[in-house]
Amino acid sequence: MANPIKKNLKHIHELLAEAKFIEAMDTYLHDDVELREANGEPKKGKQFNLDFEQDFIDNQLEEFIRYEVKDIAVQGNTSFYTAIMELKLKDGSTMLSEQAVATQWKDGKIYRERYYHA
Repeated sequence: MANPIKKNLKHIHELLAEAKFIEAMDTYLHDDVELREANGEPKKGKQFNLDFEQDFIDNQLEEFIRYEVKDIAVQGNTSFYTAIMELKLKDGSTMLSEQAVATQWKDGKIYRERYYHA
């Protein structure tokens, strides 16, 4: 049987590549999730994170350019991958983020996730 985390990651990456951020989060975030940008404070709870993302989409995002996943590793309930995300913001700037994403999974959902950016 295929690893369910690998299967879920594949689907998440497909959704992100299509700019379906809210759908990916709604489907795969655990209710008690904590998402953390680098050394920032964790954003706690599925609904809080959905609202935060929707606010970003509504107020800052002008255009989705790309989301490309490079490397993926999964062991036990932990996954790690690298990706490139490029967005055009409403202020006219372009956000190009190379990131490493470390995830702890619980019950097939993202439980703790941390993004490291370059």
